[in-house]
Amino acid sequence: MLDKKLLAILACPICKGNLYYDQNTQELLCYADSLAFPIRDGIPVMLDNEARQLSQQEKDQRKYP
Repeated sequence: MLDKKLLAILACPICKGNLYYDQNTQELLCYADSLAFPIRDGIPVMLDNEARQLSQQEKDQRKYP
């Protein structure tokens, strides 16, 4: 589980927008850029070259806090 205080201060490194925590995939999602940033050993990896593109299905199933 990602600390809620940490999640509140994190922003997408590309657009500076909100990130949404997906507990199932252990990723932080940026819907504006269609990117998913991994969380490894409890640490968010906020590098654009480590992010993966969200699929259209993932974007369609957008989760809100």
